Amino acid sequence: MSNFEWPIRVYYEDTDSGGVVYHSNYLNFMERARTEWLRSLGFEQDELITNHQCIFAVHSMQLKFRRPAKFNDLLLLQSRITDLSGASFEFEQKIFRDDELLCEAVVKIACLNSTRFRPMAIPPSLLTEIQGAR
Repeated sequence: MSNFEWPIRVYYEDTDSGGVVYHSNYLNFMERARTEWLRSLGFEQDELITNHQCIFAVHSMQLKFRRPAKFNDLLLLQSRITDLSGASFEFEQKIFRDDELLCEAVVKIACLNSTRFRPMAIPPSLLTEIQGAR
């Protein structure tokens, strides 16, 4: 399964007083990478809501912090689908500085109806693109 890669720079606002990335900001970085992955497949989240009444929500997440990222680091986020069903998918996401693994996560994403907030099938056009990207 192919990796999607997205670079991100650590800004001062991402860090604590010691210049180390605050732990919750790794989640923000991963969210941005998943959004850009979706965009790379040709789908915008606002259009999925408008056209398919579909939103994606994090169902569960497992994180391992290995090494700290620091102010002004250039990071590379790798995301890859490891599991796909009709209404959810699972990502493996890793954050690197050069070749050094800093943080890794397994993230399960659920497809929800945007008005009822109940599980729904991933729209067929998106499911086809996800399957093709694997």
